[in-house]
Amino acid sequence: MYNRRRVLLTASCIAVALALPLNLGAEKEPQRKAFRATAVATAPAAALWHDRGSMGSLNLFYGSGGKAHAPAGKYTFVKEDAQGTSPKFEIVDDQGTHWKVKLGEETKSETAATRLVWAAGYSTDEDYYLAELRVDKMPRLKRGNQFVATGGIVRGARMERKIKGQEKAGTWSWYKNPFTGTKEMNGLRVMMALVNNWDLKEVNNVIYDKAGQETRYAISDLGASFGRTGNPLVRSKSNLREYRESKFVQKVRPELVDFHMSSRPFFLTVFDLPNYLTRTRMQSIAKRIPRTHAKWLGQLLGQLSNEQIRDCFRAAGYSADEVEGFAQVVQGRIADLNKL
Repeated sequence: MYNRRRVLLTASCIAVALALPLNLGAEKEPQRKAFRATAVATAPAAALWHDRGSMGSLNLFYGSGGKAHAPAGKYTFVKEDAQGTSPKFEIVDDQGTHWKVKLGEETKSETAATRLVWAAGYSTDEDYYLAELRVDKMPRLKRGNQFVATGGIVRGARMERKIKGQEKAGTWSWYKNPFTGTKEMNGLRVMMALVNNWDLKEVNNVIYDKAGQETRYAISDLGASFGRTGNPLVRSKSNLREYRESKFVQKVRPELVDFHMSSRPFFLTVFDLPNYLTRTRMQSIAKRIPRTHAKWLGQLLGQLSNEQIRDCFRAAGYSADEVEGFAQVVQGRIADLNKL
């Protein structure tokens, strides 16, 4: 009897939580304008989006850091980073620049995704991919040592450049932030659906502060992209076949559009109620987006050439066939946005 009551109570909690309204920007126009005015008044130095100007002139092979900031020189091991699910460690080059190295299945997908998201006008980390690098004083890693060979040779590394003077001031929520309801925030929600980024936890959304400059709202981890969304049993990263087979636009209404985003855990994990509700709620991030805002993003991305989109994947170390395949899917999704 006790177990039966427990199951009924848990199911009731889920039903109530899922029935709660999850308004992420589909409010009526007068409300959206009022909120935008308040956001400008209270946070004038905060920025989510920037106009990139001439889209055709953007170099998507090097991304936000450009060729000038690309990794080069000698590297020395600093320390291992135990946070997150991917193996990571820090190094410093002979110019004194610090880098965070990520290993594993997210290295290519994150490198490509940062370039596409940056081209759309959003802030990203300065990420680069190196098929191989040598690190002096390289110890045996607790995680990811299979990617390290004799002599400190590290294979398949995503290099994130640490910007001098920039500090992490906190994280931000998809559900409540200074930009809720704006076309820029809704465009970022569409970007997550476009690249199939299913790991939309708040910890991956960072606020960067740098003395004398505006506060930047960014996504600091885009590794769970270019695969299939879903529960832990089916979701994937950096998988061309599953990215190609996944659906993009789910439902179109006169004023709103829903995009496919599946993150609800397997139903047998319901007894971990906080995680179940958090992951289930993530699906709403890609839902009820104003069609005009989705099309605005499509018009921006539509200015990129096919070669620029391919450069995102070339820079990430994908094979020629993968570059062509991923680029074709992205181009198709941009075309879908412009048909709305």
